[in-house]
Amino acid sequence: MKKASDKFGWSTACAFIIANMIGTGVFTSLGFQLVSTQNLIAILLLWFLGGVIAFCGAASYGELGAALPRSGGEYHYLSEIYHPLAGFLGGWVSLVVGFAAPIALACIALSSYVCSIFPQINATLLAIGVLTVISLVHAISRTVSGGFQNFFTGAKVVVIIGFIIAGFILPAGNFQSLAPSVQSFRASTVFNTGFAVSLVWVYYAYSGWNAAIYMAGDLKDPQKNLPKALLLSTLTVTVLYILLNLVFVLSTPAAELTGQVEVGLISARHIFGDKLGNMMGIIIAVLLLSSISSMVYVGPRVSQVMGEDYRILGFLKGKSKKDIPIPALIFQYCVAVLLILTGSFSLVTQYTGILLSICSLATVCGVAVFRHRRPDVPRPYKTWGYPVTPTIFVILIACSIFYLVYNDYMATFVRHEQEAMWMTIMSAGTLLAGVAVYFANKLIKNK
Repeated sequence: MKKASDKFGWSTACAFIIANMIGTGVFTSLGFQLVSTQNLIAILLLWFLGGVIAFCGAASYGELGAALPRSGGEYHYLSEIYHPLAGFLGGWVSLVVGFAAPIALACIALSSYVCSIFPQINATLLAIGVLTVISLVHAISRTVSGGFQNFFTGAKVVVIIGFIIAGFILPAGNFQSLAPSVQSFRASTVFNTGFAVSLVWVYYAYSGWNAAIYMAGDLKDPQKNLPKALLLSTLTVTVLYILLNLVFVLSTPAAELTGQVEVGLISARHIFGDKLGNMMGIIIAVLLLSSISSMVYVGPRVSQVMGEDYRILGFLKGKSKKDIPIPALIFQYCVAVLLILTGSFSLVTQYTGILLSICSLATVCGVAVFRHRRPDVPRPYKTWGYPVTPTIFVILIACSIFYLVYNDYMATFVRHEQEAMWMTIMSAGTLLAGVAVYFANKLIKNK
């Protein structure tokens, strides 16, 4: 049994959420957005809509987290709301890609930043080394994890604010470029496939907004602290994201950022010059440790709960004497290492985004379903703006999923840019594999 003194308050929960959100996405995804969306106003609108999606999702998740305060996230919620199979698939997505893939991408981004400055370093070995050290840190104790997280998250926010201020006051800022973007902005700039696909990149950057729901069992008074942490963190990150991307697009020509992963480093060189810019690039890479750390900590909490509930995943249920889910931590480490060795940054990001979007969509829809099915359950917190906020979330996420699959189809059969609809095939294959494992577990249980 966990002592109350060992559990986290809302401020530490905020640190984990902010660390989860401000990471790989905001420092890498702009380059891929610019491939299909060049208008600066459209870019800022993308980041605003991403914040709206995250806020509406956090408001909805807060109700479920307060009514069902157990670690496990979507796995726990979908099981209670719909059916154990739905919950298992939500947990399966978290187990396979929900955390391991973003962890791998963050490690790849960190090594990409460092190796752009020190090309003699082996990027793959660096990424795996960083993941190894952070996994070992979180295998020690919850106190060490919390202290590590608070320090790096605080440093990250301070540096980002400093970067934003420097971007506005130093000569690199090209504010005149805003006027042509305002004049050329049209409805057609938004209502097209490119904008919708770019929104998926933005949603990936915001994807850590729900981090605290996976650690509800580690929070003091989760009915009160969970919604508070979700909403405050989301609002904070939305403001920082919009300002940071405004600095990126004003300080650096779009042509130099388009298709690039290291947008923070490229922008820093324009703002501070090559030497100070390279130093800022190293700082950004170090700050990515906070994001990796948060996901490494949170992910095994889902896997461990699934291990308790399903015999076929029983190897994940163990905990150390200090209540650390070591087997789940090791499993996540192995999957992340595999993705580091084999994954394509762009493909893995879109593949991860569509699966996480499906799970989030089902969970937010579950707010209305759970109210209908279980009106008797105490709800210490109710979704702010209901039913408008969940509806906004559902519409925007459903559109992004549709356009992502549509773009995959067009790239395969119309533009002939790829041999098959790899993203769609990988996503469907992951879900079908989850269904197979679920029924295999039932067969084992019955025997």
